[in-house]
Amino acid sequence: MLEYNKTKQLAEQGDIEAQYNLGMMYYESQDYVEAVKWLTIVAEHGNKGAQFAVGKMYYYGEGVAQDYVEAFKWFRKAAEQGLEEAQFNLGMMYYNGEGITKNYIEAAKWIKKAAEQGNSEAQFIIGNMYYYGERVTQDYIEAAKWIKKAAEQGDEVAQCFLGNIYYFGEGVAQNYNEAIKWFHKAAEQDVKEAQHILGNMYYDGIGITKDYVEATKWTKKAAEQGYAKAQYNLGLAYHGGLGVTKDYTETKRWLRKAAEQGHKEARYDLDIMGESILIRAIRWLKKQWNKKT
Repeated sequence: MLEYNKTKQLAEQGDIEAQYNLGMMYYESQDYVEAVKWLTIVAEHGNKGAQFAVGKMYYYGEGVAQDYVEAFKWFRKAAEQGLEEAQFNLGMMYYNGEGITKNYIEAAKWIKKAAEQGNSEAQFIIGNMYYYGERVTQDYIEAAKWIKKAAEQGDEVAQCFLGNIYYFGEGVAQNYNEAIKWFHKAAEQDVKEAQHILGNMYYDGIGITKDYVEATKWTKKAAEQGYAKAQYNLGLAYHGGLGVTKDYTETKRWLRKAAEQGHKEARYDLDIMGESILIRAIRWLKKQWNKKT
């Protein structure tokens, strides 16, 4: 309380640093009306941190009416002073046409500036733009470079994407060991696609020794997250006893889950299993009937 009172007193006396600190105190306590009042004063004096904060408040409508035009204005001021979060947000506003006409060239420019300063989201997005040739010339080498930077910072989606890049050798030399490494990192962060692919690589022995127990472990993790392909594979694992004890009840349960999500092979296999059960039932009934006659 003493700190707050002292900060407020200095802020009211015109101390810019105190005004910024007071604004952030109000923001953290969710008094957005007071926060935007004080932070706007500081932003108008050219403080890039305050400019970014005011931009966010206009973007999300915190303490003010939501206004993308105002948000864009303040993000741009902070971005031009080199603040990477503002550069990223500005790039995304150009990309989505929020507060400004869509402009993919400007979007790529500002997102890349943020990426060059180490913003992992920006690195991943600019990597995607290069990978798909989205408003930039398609370049797998550039794509791999930026996605790897994001992956190295712990971005789990980038780690999964990088695993695919190494798996197929796009912009890098094909390397299954590297693919396994990055899929593992993403899988450990619960990326279901990575868990599914990792399971497949253990099943097939791609880049690693075949291990049905590990394969089924990762496949099950993806299946439990609702990934239809993994649910289907887990059903097959229970059917064949691969890494688990054979269990036809579990087989049908997981195949049914996949089928309910539109997995065609799961539907087909369920139909065959159902038909086999029906045929066996008919044969048993015929035997019972023959015994009676």
